[in-house]
Amino acid sequence: MAHDRPAAAKMSELFDPAPPVRWGLRGDPHVWEALRGALSGTDVPPSAEAVAALLRATFEELVEVDLHGEPAPHVYRERYAHGGMSGGMVHLDTWRQRLLPLLVERAGRPRDPRTLLAR
Repeated sequence: MAHDRPAAAKMSELFDPAPPVRWGLRGDPHVWEALRGALSGTDVPPSAEAVAALLRATFEELVEVDLHGEPAPHVYRERYAHGGMSGGMVHLDTWRQRLLPLLVERAGRPRDPRTLLAR
């Protein structure tokens, strides 16, 4: 029966918990939340490669940058400026090396079935 199957995991589930306090720059937590919102209704793709591609494409759309083509370690985006000295600054190296790989890793972890059944 269809109602016996657990609901498909959503991409937004990968964003909890937020990473430890160490972010790259002040714009990064706002990008994290924007990514979560943009992917809230999207099922987790079946492979790590597909998860990585989806995350990269969504990040690049939201931040308006070619993540692998942009040589700068960070960019300024007004929409992520919410105060502070580095407000609006998005640290691309942090996303390339730590945050996007963290989300891909989380996608590959088994999810607690009790959480899936609670929906």
